[in-house]
Amino acid sequence: MSTLLGDVRRFNRTVTEHIGVLSDHFLGRGLNPNEARLLWEIGPSGSELRALRARLDLDSGYLTRLVRSLVDSGLVSVVPSPADGRIRLARLTTKGMTERARLDERSEEFARGLLDPLTEDQQHELVDAMRTVQRLLAAATVEIRRVDPEHPDAQRCLAAYYAELDARSGTRFDPTTGSTAEPAEVRPPHGVFVVAYLRGTAMGCGALKHHEGGISDVKRMWVHDGARGRGVGRRLLEDLERQAVEHGDAVVRLETSALLSEAISLYTSAGYVEVAPFNDEPFADHWFSKTL
Repeated sequence: MSTLLGDVRRFNRTVTEHIGVLSDHFLGRGLNPNEARLLWEIGPSGSELRALRARLDLDSGYLTRLVRSLVDSGLVSVVPSPADGRIRLARLTTKGMTERARLDERSEEFARGLLDPLTEDQQHELVDAMRTVQRLLAAATVEIRRVDPEHPDAQRCLAAYYAELDARSGTRFDPTTGSTAEPAEVRPPHGVFVVAYLRGTAMGCGALKHHEGGISDVKRMWVHDGARGRGVGRRLLEDLERQAVEHGDAVVRLETSALLSEAISLYTSAGYVEVAPFNDEPFADHWFSKTL
């Protein structure tokens, strides 16, 4: 273990030296590294402060100070979320969008500077290693917990999931029609409900609904947009598949809407194949199955 720890520490020192974390002005701009990262994470569409706190693993007081600094610089504004006035949303101002674009350009130049001194084979070796590190570190920050479907965290995730479906489709999604996943249907022994936590904050959910014949349906898969691209959805899906196997199931199935392109990409990459419809879910356009 001591050898492993030493390797990790050397890796950390090398990375911080090369990416400029020790500099007061990240990428040659007027922001420190944490301010620059926060500006990037807020992004063109804005982000909930609670999502930023979970994603970046920041103390709420420190996040408040960083946001205040960006607000004072005219780069960010903080407004109530249109979906829930109790939730605060950080948005980039016009000045903030310009600064973020400049940071993006400098970051591109910096990445090119890392790769240019290397041979083509070395470039691919470095990027492959980076992808592995990113995947494993993302997996290490996600915790999957089995919870009751009426737990407050589960209900908040479901409410956000339904709101997103409404926003994407332009119509109201009714969870009580079609292929349902009512609390009693996804509570043991009839099923299971799980919540994904990113550094202690609920950022996703999913459920299993057991059927006779060794089949379970994956239901209510959702990941907060602030956690997408970090392996949360895959961890949720893998955990549900594991629990289906433990239940004695040989097949898992799911249905989804054509509007949820990210979900379809996840399912196909995880080995799901499209099949004929197996239920009467009116919101679904695609049905998938996987043999475990």
